Amino acid sequence: MSNTLAKAKGFKKSKSGTYLSMATTAFGALSVAKQIKKARTEQDTLRLVDATVSAVAIVTGLAILYRELKRLGDDDVLLG
Repeated sequence: MSNTLAKAKGFKKSKSGTYLSMATTAFGALSVAKQIKKARTEQDTLRLVDATVSAVAIVTGLAILYRELKRLGDDDVLLG
């Protein structure tokens, strides 16, 4: 049981966990896209700036996760 628990705790540092993190981060891009569209429609500069900053944060987060995925390489925690 403890071996299974150790693998579950290592999920975040695995390829599968990283892919899941990337997917949830990318899913946040949908919300930001809606926010940008609404800000443009209403011509609200402050909301547009906020949405742009959020979009940059998402891109940065995805880049960090991609780098982590490349570092994992073949030494995946869940594979053994």
